[in-house]
Amino acid sequence: MAGIDKSERMLDIYTRFLNGEMINKSKAALKYGVNEKSIQRDIEEIRNFFSQKLIESGQKKQVVYDRRVGGYYLKSQNTEELNNGEVLAICKILLDSRALTKKDMDRILDKLLSCCTSHKDFYILKRIIANEAFHYVEPRHKKPVLSQLWELGMAIDECKVIEISYNKRKGGNVSRRLQPLAILFSEYYFYLTAFIEDADKSLFHVRDDPSPTIYRIDRIQSLKVTETHFKIPYKNRFEEGEFRKRIQFMYGGKLQKTVFWYKGDAIEAILDRLPTAQILKEKDGKYLVSAETFGSGIEMWLRSQGEMVEKMKES
Repeated sequence: MAGIDKSERMLDIYTRFLNGEMINKSKAALKYGVNEKSIQRDIEEIRNFFSQKLIESGQKKQVVYDRRVGGYYLKSQNTEELNNGEVLAICKILLDSRALTKKDMDRILDKLLSCCTSHKDFYILKRIIANEAFHYVEPRHKKPVLSQLWELGMAIDECKVIEISYNKRKGGNVSRRLQPLAILFSEYYFYLTAFIEDADKSLFHVRDDPSPTIYRIDRIQSLKVTETHFKIPYKNRFEEGEFRKRIQFMYGGKLQKTVFWYKGDAIEAILDRLPTAQILKEKDGKYLVSAETFGSGIEMWLRSQGEMVEKMKES
């Protein structure tokens, strides 16, 4: 790029800063065909520009020098942006979720890493997650769900009735007209909770079940958002946060209370797994636990714990 004028050179350096690149004076001088003093003046002018933007609009970015690598980079000081620890935590949670296709996961991880505070930190974080990202196993349905998630989210926000064709696996495809309520995530999959508008309730295990039905979003074969609006009285509004505390393995059903003895060592893991759980009493290292849950999912979980739990009663 030797031979370009000063304005083009400064614009190129400015763009490289915005892209998270580290600028080394000697390398930049060689690249642009000028001496290091010219590069130093360019950097100082760009630094002054960001300082002025801070005064005018509160944009908290500044050009700083990193002695360890001998270069300048653009550092963000905006407390509303993600720091490196937050970026790493989100990356690890995403990878462990295995909720997205490999293509979608890689794209989101790259965007998250771009939030790093420096060019050097970008590569450090990339190395930390590299092995896990390389061996990432996408869900077997291999279906991109992000666009459908947003379409459903908009329908929920605007209280619009939707029409879907849904693959029940063993039961084949069914058509449903639904009032969508919330999107939930559990055990590798995204789910939609919704009230049914036009179904034969005799086909359901619990005909008069007041709780919403649950659908795995990747099994929705077709989706149409209608222009029909629905309204749920405020006192009857669906609170997904409270619902999520009481749903296990995304099995619907009536609200029930389960009481069991826990004989294991990590009672905190039980309390985290069952957010509504309460310790009724402790005796000889055993805990009597009570939990409210919807449906039969709790039964599956209790059986999976083997001899560490002993169910007492249900009401």
